[in-house]
Amino acid sequence: MKSPVYNVLAVPIEKIQANSYNPNSVANPEMKLLYQSIKEDGYTMPVVCYKNIESDTYEIVDGFHRYTIMKTHKDIFDRENGLLPVVVIDKDESNRMASTIRHNRARGSHDVELMSNIVSELVKAGMSDAWILKNIGMDADELLRLKQISGLAELFKANNFSNFKD
Repeated sequence: MKSPVYNVLAVPIEKIQANSYNPNSVANPEMKLLYQSIKEDGYTMPVVCYKNIESDTYEIVDGFHRYTIMKTHKDIFDRENGLLPVVVIDKDESNRMASTIRHNRARGSHDVELMSNIVSELVKAGMSDAWILKNIGMDADELLRLKQISGLAELFKANNFSNFKD
C-alpha cells in the first residue's frame, strides 16, 4: 500500500465538509496559534479526507481545525486560492471513525462525551470490543468507562457478566 501523503490534492474548500463524529476540540489560544502557524508557514500537513464519489465531496477524517482556519480567515483563503491540501483514504465509516480517533489520540486530545458516542456507534455497527480496542487504541477499562457514560444497555448485550446458569 502506498501512503496517502504521496498523493496530495488541492481541493476547493466548498467541496469539503466536516464529519459528525470528531471528538477533538481545540481551545481558543491553540486555534490562534494554529492560525499563526498556517499564516507564517503555510499548510505543512494535508487534511485527511474520505471522498464521497456520488456527491463529489470530501468528508474530513482528520484536519478539521486546519480546515476551519481557511473557512474563517479570508487572508488564508485568498492566499491559498480557496484550495485545501487533502489526502484521501478509502475506508468505510466505522474505519474512518477509528482513523479520526487514532489521529486525535496520538495528539492527546479528545472529548469524552463524543468518544462515548463514537463507541456507541461502533458497537451498533457491529464492531466487537476487540475490534474497538485494537483500532481505537484504548484499553478495556477505558472502553468500559465509555460504554458506562453512554448509559446504553445495548452496548453490553454481548458481554457475559456471570457464570450463573438457569
